[in-house]
Amino acid sequence: MMESKSPVCNTCGEEIGVKANGEFFVACHECSFPICKACLEYEFKEGRRICLRCGNPYDENVLDDVETKISKHQSTIATHINNTPQDSGIHARHVSTVSTIDSELNDEYGNPIWKNRVDSWKDKKSKKNKKKHAKATKAEDPDAQVPPQQHMEDISLNEEAASATDVLSVVIPIPRTKITSYRIVIIMRLTILALFFHYRITHPVDSAYGLWLTSVICEIWFAFSWVLDQFPKWSPINRETYIDRLSARFEREGETSQLAAVDFFVSTVDPLKEPPLITANTVLSILALDYPVDKVSCYVSDDGAAMLSFESLVETADFARKWVPFCKKYSIEPRAPEFYFSLKIDYLRDKVQPSFVKERRAMKRDYEEFKIRMNALVAKAQKTPEEGWTMQDGTSWPGNNTRDHPGMIQVFLGYSGARDVEGNELPRLVYVSREKRPGYQHHKKAGAENALVRVSAVLTNAPFILNLDCDHYVNNSKAVREAMCFLMDPVVGQDVCYVQFPQRFDGIDKSDRYANRNIVFFDVNMRGLDGIQGPVYVGTGCVFRRQALYGYSPPSKPKMLPQSSSSSCCCCPSKKKQTQDPSEIYKDAKREELDAAIFNLGDLDNYDEYERSMLISQTSFEKTFGLSAVFIESTLMENGGVPDSVNPSTLIKEAIHVISCGYEEKTEWGKEIGWIYGSITEDILTGFKMHCRGWRSIYCMPLRPAFKGSAPINLSDRLHQVLRWALGSVEIFLSRHCPLWYGCSGGRLKWLQRMAYINTIVYPFTSLPLVAYCTLPAICLLTGKFIIPTLSNLASMLFLGLFISIILTSVLELRWSGVSIEDLWRNEQFWVIGGVSAHLFAVFQGFLKMLAGLDTNFTVTSKTAEDLEFGELYIVKWTTLLIPPTSLLIINLVGVVAGFSDALNKGYEAWGPLFGKIFFAFWVVLHLYPFLKGLMGRQNRTPTIVILWSILLASVFSLVWVRINPFVSKTDTTSLSQNCLLIDC
Repeated sequence: MMESKSPVCNTCGEEIGVKANGEFFVACHECSFPICKACLEYEFKEGRRICLRCGNPYDENVLDDVETKISKHQSTIATHINNTPQDSGIHARHVSTVSTIDSELNDEYGNPIWKNRVDSWKDKKSKKNKKKHAKATKAEDPDAQVPPQQHMEDISLNEEAASATDVLSVVIPIPRTKITSYRIVIIMRLTILALFFHYRITHPVDSAYGLWLTSVICEIWFAFSWVLDQFPKWSPINRETYIDRLSARFEREGETSQLAAVDFFVSTVDPLKEPPLITANTVLSILALDYPVDKVSCYVSDDGAAMLSFESLVETADFARKWVPFCKKYSIEPRAPEFYFSLKIDYLRDKVQPSFVKERRAMKRDYEEFKIRMNALVAKAQKTPEEGWTMQDGTSWPGNNTRDHPGMIQVFLGYSGARDVEGNELPRLVYVSREKRPGYQHHKKAGAENALVRVSAVLTNAPFILNLDCDHYVNNSKAVREAMCFLMDPVVGQDVCYVQFPQRFDGIDKSDRYANRNIVFFDVNMRGLDGIQGPVYVGTGCVFRRQALYGYSPPSKPKMLPQSSSSSCCCCPSKKKQTQDPSEIYKDAKREELDAAIFNLGDLDNYDEYERSMLISQTSFEKTFGLSAVFIESTLMENGGVPDSVNPSTLIKEAIHVISCGYEEKTEWGKEIGWIYGSITEDILTGFKMHCRGWRSIYCMPLRPAFKGSAPINLSDRLHQVLRWALGSVEIFLSRHCPLWYGCSGGRLKWLQRMAYINTIVYPFTSLPLVAYCTLPAICLLTGKFIIPTLSNLASMLFLGLFISIILTSVLELRWSGVSIEDLWRNEQFWVIGGVSAHLFAVFQGFLKMLAGLDTNFTVTSKTAEDLEFGELYIVKWTTLLIPPTSLLIINLVGVVAGFSDALNKGYEAWGPLFGKIFFAFWVVLHLYPFLKGLMGRQNRTPTIVILWSILLASVFSLVWVRINPFVSKTDTTSLSQNCLLIDC
């Protein structure tokens, strides 16, 4: 390809031109970012006077020259703006209108800048051929090379700037008055911690040296954990979207919708544990989305190959023909019927159509009949026939053997399928059950998600994927539009791998006894990460860019330069041109381990058809993506869509092929592509790999929660859920993907983001010092010793300052995040409860699994719950996870009794030191109080085995302690006997 001798502007694609002395025009002398005078003037008009690449201010001489030129046109532009009709007031979400100011602002050459942007967006969506699209729009897209982080940081927060640029979303930083004081207190707390540890280390307790040393080690680890958790929250941000502008841009009246298609993934395994009615509600809420029906496809993965799941989906598809038009006609929210009809609100509010009441009653009756049919299917499935399940046509169900069955795909609804009761099209609904055979590793949920990625790529190939757990329904019908405000923006969205929504839950008790809502994590930690490189992926409620799942790097990262056929063989495309900077070659070599597909998508556009075909074959696409020509071709279509060369009649056969059990053998699936294998928490690992490649993610918190799900409110179930998460973190820590070292050579993961990922894998190890620290109060009370020497005035001030800094940090965090103090306290309590139980078991189980290959399962046996609201909250289930915290409670309570008894015997002098020890013990008891309430149940019924084990351990520990008595100085028996001889009896 011939290149222009003059550098090209990264914004408009025109030559940047030369100055009077014949040198090229350079605006930034720090990084020499190529930008022409016309685009630089436009940046100044918008109030942006820093370099788009490096963030440094532009050269002063350039500023003076351009400002003089702008001042000549200031009055003309001001007059034009005053004469342009504008909306009054502040734009609210979903209410703002599209401003037309920018469409009239012309650059130096008379070209409408905003018109070019709109035309390029339109062209991107209207062209299906990937190669033609890239060649036609590469030079026309003026914002293609602008770093998205810089763009998002520079967007103005007021309404004028939002209207002038007509952006789809804005970043709203936390007010300076809140964030500055918050950061000052963090630094102050860090300083006080340093002074505190200096005092603790230089003032040992000789009479209880072992206790002192243990406490200091624990406190140092706690401080390290606090640093890992605190500093990723240094720059929290908020975001606001404008979905009405999205509609105005991509859904123009009289034209076909240009919104991007989305493939929805819903995963289920055992319909007896995951009720089919809940899965059906999730599917119905997806089918009834406020989104073009031809852009929505729902794939339901049945990884248990259960006939119950298949039959329930048949019933769901039939009921959807009535439910979907009802929701769209009356704008129902939420669009999951079970949760809509159970709302205790005035459902007539904002409803003006007289027919609504009648149709709602009829729809509720239809839904109740639908529930009866679903319940009948569940009752029938309780007992499996000896000969296995049989379908209606008399043939045997292929999935009778859940571990040995062929792949199954059934399309229920879609473009050629049944329509709704009003004759309108319905979104596509597809049932998928991947093939399973003995001797193959199936990788549980991650493997099922990867199978859906391939099936959807063959059948619909939407550019974006949204995955949901089967118990998470769509609570906000405009949630996908919220995500598209980020992903479909050619500037903001080009480097965004996924948009993560917070998890919200139904059916949790008001006090949230076991911190099921995770408010602190979703409303504090995730917003902090959004200000760095983006939130972590939490497993559900996430909209992915399909290309990011395929292992490609973001477009803004350095790309591989093509090699001419005359200078090298086409089978060696990874070699760089002779003119490339050697430092860039070194950097690219270091990043090879992070680029699964070896090269970026844009590289293929620089070859002709013959070279392209040779490149595909020579770079071993089959070794990366598997042996499917249809799927491989779909991976090259950045904007999605089924390839034109594919025969539609063969798609189902090809889809069956890509879910075969041996398809992933000797490929990069689960290693560099798709959901990553190697941990039961595949979500953290998958997001981490994307961030290491240089992608960023975005946290979207709409006013109405996008999705809602169910959470285990029972103590034992909650602990087992936390155990699973902690075990996954330990597995990542012991794997090659450990954030401590993985991806360091690439330099694409920001250090604060890496710190956050390190925190997600090391937090289970806090259980070891936490158990020791919670045992110390009882030991101090039983022995009469303490971990802190007698305090001086200076030491007292130091301890007081530490407590005040801890309180201030929490208060200021509550101030900018809006989290209540009750949520913060519940989170603190369950941090201790989970730390001394589930996290402790996860550490030992993780090491046993790695060293000995033992996979220990903690089984749970449940009792029947009372038929009351939140009845499950009071169920007590036996599990070994209950033993450590129960033992700690008993030991500390025994220690308190022993401490008071000892003080009564010794007199007044013993009461002063006792208060410090009692405060320490009650700190443990208060943190474990929700556990104690859950253990006692509604009627104080506790499993006998728990009481026996706890009393036994506490008694043994106390007896051994009295016998050993390690922290009391030994008496010299020789001198004692000599003194006795001197006594005159």
